[in-house]
Amino acid sequence: MKVNYTSTATVEQLLAAEDGVWQQSAVEQVPLQGTPWAMQPTAAIRNTWEHKKIGATSKVDLRALHNGEFLAFHLSWSDANHNTSHGDNSVWPDAAAVALPLHEDTPLMTMGAPELPMAAWYWRADDKGTGYQVVAEGPGSSQIVDKSGVRTSASWKDGRWTIVIVRAFKSVDSPNVIQLQPGQASRFGLAIWEGGQQERGGLKAYSGDWRPLEIAGQ
Repeated sequence: MKVNYTSTATVEQLLAAEDGVWQQSAVEQVPLQGTPWAMQPTAAIRNTWEHKKIGATSKVDLRALHNGEFLAFHLSWSDANHNTSHGDNSVWPDAAAVALPLHEDTPLMTMGAPELPMAAWYWRADDKGTGYQVVAEGPGSSQIVDKSGVRTSASWKDGRWTIVIVRAFKSVDSPNVIQLQPGQASRFGLAIWEGGQQERGGLKAYSGDWRPLEIAGQ
């Protein structure tokens, strides 16, 4: 994925999914697959989901831009029945995340591994603009490490979610928070949880393996 540089866009424009600034980024369609039932963190979940479909979302349209200070990801995908709350706990809020490796050997499929952590910028449909920075070192290990650095916007229309996830290049100083900069090459992955299909935690659609992320210089 090429992250283009736009010198004139404000962070408010980047957060506005329909703003014309997003025409400066080509769309990349990222295919998704379900996480394997056998890698789920508990026996109860594995037994329940062994014969169920995991990964209700098959693809995401992705754009990415930066203005020298903020890096923004624009995601759009089909979801006929958007979910914004837990309801009676038979469904969960829809959610999405951009995953980023904190170590060159970090595995994406297992959401990291011990001493090989994965960072994620996370959006959930019931949090109304609040995003999270998350770290994980394997299935069932996700922890929120920052509740202020990530900003999000989201809309659902005509059976489709469109969201933007934004973070400043410079973030809180922590080994569990990835630091990025213009001109840098990295990798990324995507994850989508369709709450109406009871997806949550390790039950999700994801992009299969790390994909190249090339951040244009200024």
